[in-house]
Amino acid sequence: MAFAVQHVHLKTRDPRATAQFYIDNFGATMKADIPGRGFQVDLHGLQLNITSIIDSQKHEQHYGIEHIAVQTDDYAGTLARLKQQGVRVLEELPVNNGRHVCFVEAPDGAQMEVIEKV
Repeated sequence: MAFAVQHVHLKTRDPRATAQFYIDNFGATMKADIPGRGFQVDLHGLQLNITSIIDSQKHEQHYGIEHIAVQTDDYAGTLARLKQQGVRVLEELPVNNGRHVCFVEAPDGAQMEVIEKV
């Protein structure tokens, strides 16, 4: 199984102001406006997804650095291995853009998002 960091997700009450903070203070560049949700910025090669709480996601969400996302070329195998290790799956999302996505519980209330690489 190969892994690569895909993005860091920041949840905030004001996505526009938060994106502008990283642009103004740390040299991030705007990548995309996510209509109705927020923004994607490039922080020197690290993608930051900056949104408010997302109504369509049903697992508990928090403001701040909410989760780290990784993508895998073996989604089914990765998910099976995580479950075998006793990792709790918080939510499996419907297939989107031909890929599977889920959120799993990490220590101390943190979360990881696992994204199928297509």
